Amino acid sequence: MGMEVKGNLWLQGEEGLMLGKGRATLLRQIEETGSIAEAARQMEMSYRRAWGMVKAMNEAAANPLVEKSTGGKKGGGARLTAEGKKLLGSFE
Repeated sequence: MGMEVKGNLWLQGEEGLMLGKGRATLLRQIEETGSIAEAARQMEMSYRRAWGMVKAMNEAAANPLVEKSTGGKKGGGARLTAEGKKLLGSFE
């Protein structure tokens, strides 16, 4: 019989920023959809909660992880910065 281990993984960067599964999933969805609003819909969370998470990550990081962009699907555009892509890659 196999044993299932449950828990959360957090990645802490040099700046003290902590990235967990929920935040990493949000970053991944923003990268895929090009929109915080659409990423929130995909994750079945409110835009307000998603924006709060993005704002907290941007404020905690030495450089912003997400920035506004033109375009995006079903909402205002957003994309990961090079810093955001690097941190997400480290988490995955």
